[in-house]
Amino acid sequence: FKVIEGASYSLQLHPDPGLEAYLDEVIAKIAAAQEEDGYLYTNRTINPDQAADEAGSERWTNLKVFHELYNVGHLYEAAVAHYLATGKRTLLEVALKNADLVLEVFGPNRNMGVPGHEEIEIGLVKLYRVTGERKYLTLARFFIEERGNADGHELYGSYAQDHKPFLQQEEAVGHAVRAGYLYSGVADVAALTGDAAYVQAIDRIWSNVVSKKLYLTGGIGASRRGEAFGKNYELPNATSYNETCAAIANMLWNHRLFLLKGEAKYMDVFERTLYNGFLAGVSMEGNTFFYPNPLEFDGVYTFNQGATSRKPWFDCSCCPVNVVRMMPSLPGYIYGVREDEVFVNLFINSRATLQLGETGVMITQQSQYPWDGRILLTVDPENSTGMTIKLRIPGWARNEVVPSKLYQYSEDSALPTRILISGEAVEYAVEKGYAVLKRNWNEGDQIELQIPMPVRKVLTYEKVEANRGRLALERGPVVYCAEGIDNEGQVLNLLLEEDAELQADYVTDLLNGVSVIRGIARAKEPAKPDIREWKAQPFTAIPYYAW
Repeated sequence: FKVIEGASYSLQLHPDPGLEAYLDEVIAKIAAAQEEDGYLYTNRTINPDQAADEAGSERWTNLKVFHELYNVGHLYEAAVAHYLATGKRTLLEVALKNADLVLEVFGPNRNMGVPGHEEIEIGLVKLYRVTGERKYLTLARFFIEERGNADGHELYGSYAQDHKPFLQQEEAVGHAVRAGYLYSGVADVAALTGDAAYVQAIDRIWSNVVSKKLYLTGGIGASRRGEAFGKNYELPNATSYNETCAAIANMLWNHRLFLLKGEAKYMDVFERTLYNGFLAGVSMEGNTFFYPNPLEFDGVYTFNQGATSRKPWFDCSCCPVNVVRMMPSLPGYIYGVREDEVFVNLFINSRATLQLGETGVMITQQSQYPWDGRILLTVDPENSTGMTIKLRIPGWARNEVVPSKLYQYSEDSALPTRILISGEAVEYAVEKGYAVLKRNWNEGDQIELQIPMPVRKVLTYEKVEANRGRLALERGPVVYCAEGIDNEGQVLNLLLEEDAELQADYVTDLLNGVSVIRGIARAKEPAKPDIREWKAQPFTAIPYYAW
């Protein structure tokens, strides 16, 4: 289902008759596998005796472990993406038939169980948005509100965010992917219903994550045991889990919070995760993957599901196919539109046509971002029109690493972001992290954004024990790492002086073209107590995503 979803996003960008025909074949097989009443869970259908032994003799009897509801949540997402890309209802009809069955089975005074692995909530909201049928939104809300309800089902515990009612939960706990999907569904329901209690609950949990449980890379999930969030400020480096799927869930969640509130801080977290915690999960060739994404590695520990390097596949294939759907969906995250406002959230070379009321507006972006902070946006409305363009001024450009005090730069940058319109520098106000440009726009108007990109040293809040006495390096939205191959064979023996001078250079023939950070480090010499007496050697750091 996730492959179909990703392929559908790809078709929206690049029509491909061969790919579309292949999807038609796959969808026909899925439709043929669906049972008469809409049930679709081939693990049970193919081998009912084995399934009965493992999952119970009846459907829906082991929701804690089995993925009957999780899988169809991805079916719903794939069906909506396929319908929007092609106009075909083939997979959408399969999804609606299944969702109507789930509606018959689950609800008040019926089966009060909830999925052990959240996801169906997101899918149901998408069905609601494409059909207008409120029953699907109501069912999504039911699954959210039944979590932690011991009267309706035997509770699964904190691992599955089922330890107490969601509206009473105050911190992120349990399996990080499950949690991220649940929080995304909650944000959807909050946005579509305006329920203040939902908004307050999701705000509490988001604040807990960004202030106590977020890695510098945007990764979430500190503990290998249960692929789970750790305790507050528990952020180990070598044993961190940071599952690639969890990074994606974090992006999905933060984008939904942006849609709910229109604040740049959520897209700051999205961007940090995109370039670091997520992108590290796939090789440049696109054919090997990391399941976990640690921040420190000794070259020996088989952290990646039994391997020390990226692998082409896993017994549990969630991460590769999640990458498949995330990459081609990126165009949908660049902009946001609200009435006569355009939000520019990501800086990616692109051309997009946006609809503001009756007026179509084309916006073209050109830049070398994230290596260069000079971004050109050309605005081409169909007619001269008054509108507001809101440019996200990234948190890192405002001396804010993340929207909390969990991380901070060792020194504030005194270099402000400049904005020029048709070559003339303009004054601007910043609201909720966005530079607000309100005026009449004409065909060919050009905005130039100049965001300084010095090398930054990052320190962690003192309660994070693993990072005491350590610093990290960033430039723009990119977090850096050091590898032995660039540093005389090893790096865990190196120290940087606090005032070490560092510079960035763009190298065209390295890793498809990247900016590297260079300076002088000191190699440990234990017999000498003064760091200034240790061996000085050239130091090189590369983007973490390319390690």
